[in-house]
Amino acid sequence: MSYNKKEMEKDLEKYVEICSQSDVVDKELYGEYGVKRGLRDVNGRGVLTGITNISRIEATKEVDGKRVPMPGELYFRGYSIEELVNGFMDADRFGFEETAYLLLFGKLPNTEELERFKENLAYNRRLPTNFTRDVIMKAPSQDIMNSMTKSVLTLANYDKYSTDTSIENVIKECIGLIAVFPVLAVYGYQAYNHYKKNRSLYIHRPDPKLSTSENILRMLRPDKKYTELEAKVLDIALVLHMEHGGGNNSTFTTRVVTSAGSDTYSTIAAALSSLKGSRHGGANVRVVEMITDIKKNVSDITDEKEVKEYLRKILNKQTFNKQGLIYGMGHAVYSVSDPRAEIFKRFVEKLAIEKGKKKDFEFYSMIERLAPEVIAEERHIYKGVSANVDFYSGLVYSMLDIPKEIFTPMFAIARIVGWSAHRIEELINAEKIIRPAYISNCPYNDYVDIENR
Repeated sequence: MSYNKKEMEKDLEKYVEICSQSDVVDKELYGEYGVKRGLRDVNGRGVLTGITNISRIEATKEVDGKRVPMPGELYFRGYSIEELVNGFMDADRFGFEETAYLLLFGKLPNTEELERFKENLAYNRRLPTNFTRDVIMKAPSQDIMNSMTKSVLTLANYDKYSTDTSIENVIKECIGLIAVFPVLAVYGYQAYNHYKKNRSLYIHRPDPKLSTSENILRMLRPDKKYTELEAKVLDIALVLHMEHGGGNNSTFTTRVVTSAGSDTYSTIAAALSSLKGSRHGGANVRVVEMITDIKKNVSDITDEKEVKEYLRKILNKQTFNKQGLIYGMGHAVYSVSDPRAEIFKRFVEKLAIEKGKKKDFEFYSMIERLAPEVIAEERHIYKGVSANVDFYSGLVYSMLDIPKEIFTPMFAIARIVGWSAHRIEELINAEKIIRPAYISNCPYNDYVDIENR
């Protein structure tokens, strides 16, 4: 056969040219037919695709018959996220497990229920025999989200009830995956760090007596050591990323795949594939890269005028990655403020002081203040642009010495709780497969014999 790599590359160029012509949809048709691109209208309001009891976002209020922006509020099962965080922090508890119980089961656990749930998670945090060696260590990848997806799909082979979609079995599987996600993420990174970056290999077993955030730091660090504040701030980060209204891409993916009758492992693998997309889960990585770029190119980062002008260049696609985005600023729903960012900022400052990074925190705070001004001036957007939770999570993960490769996996470790809650709710309530409608703009053509094409 004469066909070779060079021939394949020539074919690919041709295929790209053909697709570039045949697959373009006239953008004016969206307005003509009233189709909302990205399932949102020009004001950013989403198309209603479901009803949920799991969480609620409030970003506007009605004043004199008009919807006006307000400081953002987020509720988990009817409880304010601010009150939840204050509750477990004031009592000096870790909040991940408690909040996970709330989202899954719709009620705050009492002391006995919380302890039993933590024991359940600790029990399920153990991987099958030789799974680390035979699955995670084989073909390690720099893309830890791919590594986790592979591991999740392979775990189905160890579950003889993997196709059982009864509520009891799905709850069991979801708890198992919530428990094991930190292990899959950290071990996936350690395999990559060893086999691809030629560094020492550390595989620390999780400690059943420790919280989720403590175990992440324990498994990740060579000496297993961390401070209480480090673990508490990471715990808050996980809680704040755990769930967000149900209208995000990966949660919608979870509900769509669940509605098709698919198993838990395939459903969560699909959600992971959604989250890893650059438009969804990778914003905190971009924030850190952007901050690094600003520090590299601005001679005096305490000079607000100079920093502001560089932000203007970023917005006008003149520098950084030339995408015209100031990462960590703005949100599809919030305009006045993101409640998660407001909560997070208080604890980020404490961590920055402990880690000797107060100047870094002050620099982030300056950008948080200047960026909305630049965006308003350049984009003429006056509805309000504020920092979102990703703006500070990148700083936190950096201060915790968490590698950039697992920034998005950290998001997944938290968000699988929300995915699980939505999967269970979809199974209990849905009777039909989710099938969105598309308007066909396909032309009519007469068939032509191959000799005459």
